[in-house]
Amino acid sequence: MPPRPENSEEGTRIMVKLDDLLHARRMTLTELSERIGLTLANLSILKTGKAKAIRFSTLEAICRELDCQPGDLLGYQTPQE
Repeated sequence: MPPRPENSEEGTRIMVKLDDLLHARRMTLTELSERIGLTLANLSILKTGKAKAIRFSTLEAICRELDCQPGDLLGYQTPQE
C-alpha cells in the first residue's frame, strides 16, 4: 500500500478531546504535564490534534490521571461525502 500524502485528509479524522476532559476535571495542561511526566510542548501537540502518533504508555498515563478510557480521549470523525 503506498503512503498517503502528508496533506491528505486521512490524518484529520481522529479527534483528540483532551481539552474537554481537562475542562471537566478542572485541570490545566501544565498540571497534567507534571503529573504524567510529559513535556508541555508534547502535550500541546497532542491537544491541538497535530500529533501523528501516541505511545500506549502516554495514553495509559493520561487515562490514569484523568480517570477516563481511551475512547473518552480519542474519537473518529466519519468522512463527509
